[in-house]
Amino acid sequence: MHRNNDLHTFLLTRARQLTEAWYNSIDKSKASGVYSSSDPNVIENLKKQNFEFHQLFCEVFIIDKETFNKRLDDWVLTIAEDKQHLETPTHNIIKEFMRVRNQYLDFVNEFAQGYQDHNIFDQMRMWEDIVIESFDRAMLRFMELQNQVVESQIQSQQQIIHELGTPLISLNEDTALVPLIGNIDPTRAKLILENTLQQCVQKEVSYLFIDLSGVVMIDTMVAHQLFQLIDALELIGVKPILSGLRPEIAQTAVQLGLNFDNLTITSTLAQAITINSKAHP
Repeated sequence: MHRNNDLHTFLLTRARQLTEAWYNSIDKSKASGVYSSSDPNVIENLKKQNFEFHQLFCEVFIIDKETFNKRLDDWVLTIAEDKQHLETPTHNIIKEFMRVRNQYLDFVNEFAQGYQDHNIFDQMRMWEDIVIESFDRAMLRFMELQNQVVESQIQSQQQIIHELGTPLISLNEDTALVPLIGNIDPTRAKLILENTLQQCVQKEVSYLFIDLSGVVMIDTMVAHQLFQLIDALELIGVKPILSGLRPEIAQTAVQLGLNFDNLTITSTLAQAITINSKAHP
């Protein structure tokens, strides 16, 4: 049986020693990220995180596996989300996990040497297996959870970039402009449709200029989505006015059989604004 209250107490009373010995043994000349920081606040927080880990990890010898793994996952997630650790190469973090694991193996060996039991060697091997298994899980979960955190951040950043890439600019109380610039892929086209409709409703837009002069080329799928936007705008009572339509894009639209009959189209944005101002002074 791997559970042992005496071993738990032995390790717990050495938790602070483990933290200080670990931090002092970091080779600052080769360390990077959080481990190389000279900021007192960063160092204090790093030691605090390490100490909290020791307080938690000692419980592997007194509580059931399911409860321990849940608590371990909670701690690992705080490290995976930590800004300083996110700026630290993953291989350096794994290296420190491994160094701390060796600390535990040394202390288990020290405890076993002073333990009076004829089965102590079998017990020691069991405790060592538990330490190795638990650290392996911690390292694996760290990589999984940090990957999830990074992926979530990337998605959020992409969302912001897409939203910034399709700004709806108010020109007056009922007229707005959407200047489209750069490459438009299907994902961005979908966001343009959703964001534009939402902002038109929020800002009570009646006339919307859609300027395509900054778009060099779009494929048939994207062209179809853009003209879906035009149809959707008309459904919510917004008059779309298209400008800067390049010949290549117009050709794609014609090939798709899109209807231009009720759509106001001009060569430039300036012409579009002029025509609209004359029609709706």
